[in-house]
Amino acid sequence: MKLIILLFFAVAIRLSDSAFPLNTWHIHVVNGLSHNKMMFLRCQSKDDDLGEHNLTAGAEFSWKFKNNFFERTRFWCYKHADFDVFWCSDDLYYRCNYKNCTWIPKDDGIYIKNIPEKYDEPMHKWEPGLMYTD
Repeated sequence: MKLIILLFFAVAIRLSDSAFPLNTWHIHVVNGLSHNKMMFLRCQSKDDDLGEHNLTAGAEFSWKFKNNFFERTRFWCYKHADFDVFWCSDDLYYRCNYKNCTWIPKDDGIYIKNIPEKYDEPMHKWEPGLMYTD
C-alpha cells in the first residue's frame, strides 16, 4: 500500500511540473540576418519533416508540438546552419519559459531568446561553409 501511495505522489508531482512532456511547445526561428539576407531553412524531427522554407529578413517560421511522454523529442534545423532547436533539458526549458523557444540566426551566429533573463543568448557560431549567402 505504501508503494502505491508513493507512486501516486510521484505521478502527481510529475503531472504538476510545468515542464511536463504533454505541454504544447512552440518553436520559432526568426531571420535576424542583416542587409535583407534570405535564409534557407529545413527543420525536422525523427518523425516529422517540416519542409523547406526561405525566410526574408525578419520573417519567422514556427510550429508547435507536444513532447513525447518519455521526453525524447528532438527537433533540428539545417542548411545554412545545423542546430538543434528543441531537446529535453532543464536549461532549455528555463530559457524557453517552459513553452516558447525562439531562435534567431544573426550575422555572427545563432541565438536563443532567453525569456526569463530578457536577452538574446549566443548559442552557436557559424560553421565554415554553412554561412548564409546572398
